[in-house]
Amino acid sequence: MKPLEITNAREHNLKNLTLTIPPQSLTVLTGVSGSGKSSLAFDTIYAESQRRYVESFSTYARQFLTRLERPAVDSIRGLSPAIAIEQKTTNRSPRSTVGTVTEIYDYLRLLYAAIGTPHCPVCQVPISVQSPEAIAVWAAAQPPGTKLMVLAPLARNRKGEFKKELASALKQGFPRARIDGVLRALDEEEIHLDKRKKHDIEVVIDRVIIRPGLQERLRDSIQAATRLAGGMVILALEGQADRLFSLHLACPVCGISLPDLEPRSFSFNSRFGACPTCDGLGFVTSIVPEDIVRDASQPLADADFAVDDGHIVNTLRAALYAVAHHCGVPLAVSFQQVPQRLREMFFYGTSEKITFTYGDYTYRARWRGAVTYLGERLTEARTPRLQAELGRLVAARVCSSCDGSRLRPEARAVTIQGQSLVALTRLPLVEAEAWSRALTLTGKEAQVGAGLLHEIQSRLHFLVEIGLGYLTLDRATSSLSGGEVQRVRLATQLGAPLRGVLYILDEPSIGLHPRDNLRLIRSLERLRNAGNTVLVVEHDEETIRHADWVIDLGPGAGSHGGEAVAAGPPDQIAAHPASLTGRYLTGQQTVVADRAPRPATRGHVTVHGATHHNLQDVTVRFPIGLLTVVTGVSGAGKSSLVLDVLHRALVQHQKHIPKAGAHRGITGQEAFDKVIEIDQSPIGRTPRSNPATYTGAFTPIRELYANLPESKARGYRAGRFSFNVRGGRCEACEGDGLKRIEMAFLPDVYVPCEICRGKRYNRETLQVKYQGRDIAETLGLTIEEAGEVFAAFPAITRVLRTLVEVGLGYLTLGQSATTLSGGEAQRLKLACELARRATGRTLYILDEPTTGLHFEDVRRLLDVLHSLVDQGNTVIVIEHHTDVMWAADWIIDLGPEGGQGGGRLVGEGIPSMIAQLPTPTGNALAAARQRVARRA
Repeated sequence: MKPLEITNAREHNLKNLTLTIPPQSLTVLTGVSGSGKSSLAFDTIYAESQRRYVESFSTYARQFLTRLERPAVDSIRGLSPAIAIEQKTTNRSPRSTVGTVTEIYDYLRLLYAAIGTPHCPVCQVPISVQSPEAIAVWAAAQPPGTKLMVLAPLARNRKGEFKKELASALKQGFPRARIDGVLRALDEEEIHLDKRKKHDIEVVIDRVIIRPGLQERLRDSIQAATRLAGGMVILALEGQADRLFSLHLACPVCGISLPDLEPRSFSFNSRFGACPTCDGLGFVTSIVPEDIVRDASQPLADADFAVDDGHIVNTLRAALYAVAHHCGVPLAVSFQQVPQRLREMFFYGTSEKITFTYGDYTYRARWRGAVTYLGERLTEARTPRLQAELGRLVAARVCSSCDGSRLRPEARAVTIQGQSLVALTRLPLVEAEAWSRALTLTGKEAQVGAGLLHEIQSRLHFLVEIGLGYLTLDRATSSLSGGEVQRVRLATQLGAPLRGVLYILDEPSIGLHPRDNLRLIRSLERLRNAGNTVLVVEHDEETIRHADWVIDLGPGAGSHGGEAVAAGPPDQIAAHPASLTGRYLTGQQTVVADRAPRPATRGHVTVHGATHHNLQDVTVRFPIGLLTVVTGVSGAGKSSLVLDVLHRALVQHQKHIPKAGAHRGITGQEAFDKVIEIDQSPIGRTPRSNPATYTGAFTPIRELYANLPESKARGYRAGRFSFNVRGGRCEACEGDGLKRIEMAFLPDVYVPCEICRGKRYNRETLQVKYQGRDIAETLGLTIEEAGEVFAAFPAITRVLRTLVEVGLGYLTLGQSATTLSGGEAQRLKLACELARRATGRTLYILDEPTTGLHFEDVRRLLDVLHSLVDQGNTVIVIEHHTDVMWAADWIIDLGPEGGQGGGRLVGEGIPSMIAQLPTPTGNALAAARQRVARRA
């Protein structure tokens, strides 16, 4: 590989950046937030690699793709094929799991199809080969007079025209076939099938009416069918579902027959393997019965339903009265005291007719159940209000047919040395790896499965090695954090034997406990040692020290950044006098100033007996009026405790909030007048959402433009300067400034609108200017610059000032929400809360707020958090950053391990107390303090 040479990169805030990245190296890009790291790594290097890849397509293929713009750079030499693993590439599909993303599940499907032992899903006994004689005996035992067809399945859910197959069947003397469920005469018409659609084709071998003495004929017909269809036969009985029989797999007890095992038999994305009830999702959405009655303590006569629609309420009340009368329950009894029989009948319907009364009108009818009735009303709802009203009653529940496993019973019953695929995917990865290591294959099994088992073992080992051993293969990727997603996808790349590739990673250490950092670094070094170049955007000190090459961008953020302050080995960066990163590495500057923890004098809010997810009946006290850090290794139960239990329980009165996780109760919550969770979810999912609109600063800015003399002369109002409504916006892109291009087999890309050139507005609107800037140019100002421009307007500067305080002064007012990282979105929300009037009784909950922050940014963030506490508020932070831990007043340490090995309280107290404990967190805190002492 050749060195990667970038000449005069000017993308975003990069200032003619020229630098060289050594080949086959672990290179770290660091610097304060907004210094240009992502602009260089993703918007310049990776964007050019993607553009060259598309340009390599044939002319025919390129006509279906929009031409990608070249990044603002003079030249990039030595560029290898690049793979980017970002934080924002989480697959939100409910079908995406850890197993499918890492391809481990694909190898397991192949392994189970090759060497698995099938069992009867009903009797749980191993199934055996079934003979034509046994099938004929079963058919002959059907009631006399039953019509029966013996069918040979030639194609099952396969694409094609099948002209040769149908012609061959006719030539062999079979004149009829059932095609896609319809009987067709092969000798009377020419059959044309759409080759692009999937078809089911079954040749009719025989048609009989069951009567004594037919067993010999049935046996001959079944043999003919199995010869034609490769050992399979379908018996179509009148009034019954078709029965598929196989000469290969059949239960000796109940006679059930299964098709041959194939990899797709274990795929929940195929109808051959997916549970038919939930279609392979593992859950079904339905009305939650318990939520239909708003207050179960009221008597039946005054039942209050969680719906406001008059017609629906009248129907539910009439049904409740009718069911109560049928069960002999007085209407004075409360709903929570009624017998279970009444509940079942009201929620799920009656099998017999009951008496309904509407005023003076009485009639008898079956009641189909409140769940079914409300589900039908939701489907038929035509108004958004009614849809939202009924939608609040809907929740996802584990599929009762497959118990959330997603697979058909036949697939769930296949085992390898006693372990089913479902049970294996539910094991923590560390246990799944141990099972794979202990699995011994001999003879034919070893010949078929040894290679598959090796791939499974290596990928499981890597996932465990980088600290993800607490995850399970069936864990949905939508529930993973940004750092977990990156590490999971990294495992996939390590499993692929690629050489000469440029890997670009965006802070893979996010969400990783300091104990596991070295494991991640070793994995990155494995990628490098395999002959690849690894470029990592990172702020973690340990990763920087282990890098081969470090590029420190800065010196500041936004317009103050975009320069290469220093480049070289870590020791050279540490010795560079102009490098801010170097000063933190040498200890010349520190994140945490020495200060005594605040005493807990205002009591506690306490969670009692939390058992949600892996929490093991823990009772935890959170001091009121302090900065508390909840920490522990990945998977220890931090989010389960703080977000799923504490936060949800305190805000359960709010709409659209899921129910709190399992716990016995909470005390001390009366100390707070409001609870605010500040997470890393996007502030918007379209380019229209930006810092100006989210913070509310855009409203006074639009009003300012509307009050200008030019606007008044033209009759423009504030709405003219909004890109969300017609009038002043560019209609070609509908105010987005960008157009989304679907790249089919590549990630979607956004390109500037060719009409407005990304300005969002039409020509007339842009003619109105304030201080020489039109509205588009104003949105292009950084928040720091805008604070100076609008210094005379307190309503605007108050919000902008808080954005600068949390380290976001480098963002532009109109920067698209789709380009913000999770950490930037979180700090943007934090700034909005800081701009509001403080009450001093607020509980703030933050989940890893140091994501994407340089040492200097962490110092500024801690200043903000301490100012919130100084105002009397309570701040609870989920965090792994040792500097944040040392800055805390109180630490709650969960663990000691992740998954089933965690969920326990292993330590609580001030930082110096936790540093003395023999826990992963205690060891990390002690090591961090020793590093500071050595530098001093």
